[in-house]
Amino acid sequence: MANFGGRKNGIVSRAMWEGLNPEILALILVRIPVEELLQTIPLVCKSWWSAVAGPYCWSNIDVEDWCRRWNRFDRVDSLVRKLVRRSRGMCRRLSAYRLGDPGFAFAANWVRCLKVLQIPMSEVSDNMVEKHAESLATLTVLDISYCLRITSKGLKAVGKSCKFLIQLKRNMPPLELEETEKRAKKTDDGEAMAIANTMPGLNRLELAYGRFGDHGLNAILTNCKALTRLDIEGCLYVELNGDLEQRCDQLMDFKAPWTDDDHLLAVAAAADDDTEDFSSSESE
Repeated sequence: MANFGGRKNGIVSRAMWEGLNPEILALILVRIPVEELLQTIPLVCKSWWSAVAGPYCWSNIDVEDWCRRWNRFDRVDSLVRKLVRRSRGMCRRLSAYRLGDPGFAFAANWVRCLKVLQIPMSEVSDNMVEKHAESLATLTVLDISYCLRITSKGLKAVGKSCKFLIQLKRNMPPLELEETEKRAKKTDDGEAMAIANTMPGLNRLELAYGRFGDHGLNAILTNCKALTRLDIEGCLYVELNGDLEQRCDQLMDFKAPWTDDDHLLAVAAAADDDTEDFSSSESE
């Protein structure tokens, strides 16, 4: 908060603040945390209230930290609707956490030129994405990591409508132990194929712990010609057979399915198995 000092200086300082153009004042106020921006700043003076109530403070709506603290879909949807409404369709970036279908639908319908949408761990469904994807045609960056109700259907709808998309984050939860033991039966290239067939302009793609295999990876590398950064950490079904590993290594930034430590652990485990087999044969 500003320190106005003495009465005379305070009057001058307050007049300077109150006389600022709303757009310029908003550039200063947007650096303040959302909760204080909504609850404290409007009480300072009429011009500050007008700046916060108007659209200029909300071209970039980042409430992810606030959402993580509340961790309730209804509260998140309510806040997102309130701030999107204040932006009067001028919002360019929306970053939230655990957004629900109502909040997603409202944002898609109200915001005309959204560029960045980051909604990890949200409960948005395929049906809602398919219904409103055309309203998000201006998107360039999308983060739908850990959104378990979105599948290849939702990704396909996004790809068909969002032709300017250049960055996609679609990281998923790590596989449970019982799943890894049945990996041959769990491979699913559906999402990888949806990305490869509808998002050729991607230059950055994160698919950590995806369920796809070499077939899906090959399609992505073949169709996404602009790709320079790829993260497939934890994608246990990818084996990088043929020339896949070489093609991945040619990218500017590539994070492999396994780390060097993982490889060393696998080698050590195999060595232990060999030792046990040898010991068993010796005893016989």
